[in-house]
Amino acid sequence: MKTSAAIAFTVILIILIGLGTAPHAESHTKSGTAEAAVHAFFDHVKAHDWDDAYAMVNPGDGVSKESFIRDIAGNNGSLKTISSIQKVDTKTLNDSGSEANVRADLQWSTAVGAVHETRDFKLTNSGGDWKLDWSAPQQVPTAADAKPVQTNYLRWDIVQSGASSNEWGVANAEPPRTRIISMNAVDYNGSVVIMGEVVNEDTVPGFVTINADLIGQDGNSLAQESSFDKISHTLLPKEVSPFRIDFPGRKLAEVKSVRISPTNLLVPASADPLVGVFDQHIEKDATGKAVLRGQLTNQSGLVVNIPHVLATFYDKSGKVIWVSDGYLDQALKPNQQVPFAVDLRDDLANQVQNYRVTVNYYNSSRS
Repeated sequence: MKTSAAIAFTVILIILIGLGTAPHAESHTKSGTAEAAVHAFFDHVKAHDWDDAYAMVNPGDGVSKESFIRDIAGNNGSLKTISSIQKVDTKTLNDSGSEANVRADLQWSTAVGAVHETRDFKLTNSGGDWKLDWSAPQQVPTAADAKPVQTNYLRWDIVQSGASSNEWGVANAEPPRTRIISMNAVDYNGSVVIMGEVVNEDTVPGFVTINADLIGQDGNSLAQESSFDKISHTLLPKEVSPFRIDFPGRKLAEVKSVRISPTNLLVPASADPLVGVFDQHIEKDATGKAVLRGQLTNQSGLVVNIPHVLATFYDKSGKVIWVSDGYLDQALKPNQQVPFAVDLRDDLANQVQNYRVTVNYYNSSRS
């Protein structure tokens, strides 16, 4: 989902801009409770009413109105810049009357579906007004001995006689050879989930989509779905990607068999940018859920606008037992290191013997 995501991002960007023009929320600076103040704050954020939103914070050192807006609304073409707040759930962790801590579970509407975020806020009550203490985002310093990074990478272009070069998705050319190397079907949360891995066995890159058809006990088709974002669509030669396809409202007991096949297109592609994955480990988050955490480091000379993390989890026999993904809501600058976290099913945490993390990306400069 590199260059191919441009159209989808553009369309939904227009929708989100429309959402952002909704009437401004009423001011609730004298909200009475710390939780109500957090809700009022995000009412202003949802309406892009930055003046009133900034008026509800106690800015820390280095926090200007401009840096506050970049922090909450995103910058450098990150996912936050094309997102809108849809839902806010809050919980008071403690409240002394003059100070309070509130946990906010946020749901953002984005160009890639709903994205969830949990943030803990400290609030101070002064004269009956609750305000959020707002600190400058922590900056991860670049290594002092960092060397200039490479900006030219191995690239595959399409050259056809009588046609423009670099044509994306050439349908009249022989597609690359791909193969499903593993597949697993499970029931989960009222859905049938098909997961596995696909490999590009060719010497040219391809754009790969996995199609699945559930066949019922009577031999007829129950449902058809295809992979969306839980896959690395653009596969370089010999590259392996996980995939996951959900069939909501279906049960595995209804299924006699699964027909699954990849659809491939020959596409131009480049091996840039390089995003390294470090310090991977499974732990519990603040809510007690199992997550896979780690660090992403942009080892290229280009800004990665929207990093997308794919995690494949294996049991002791090497079988794929879960595929999860997550989008970072901030851009990755060259040499910058940013933490990531993707969910893991709690009931599978003890079965995980190994895991593999790959990084997909969308770059606005390559649209």
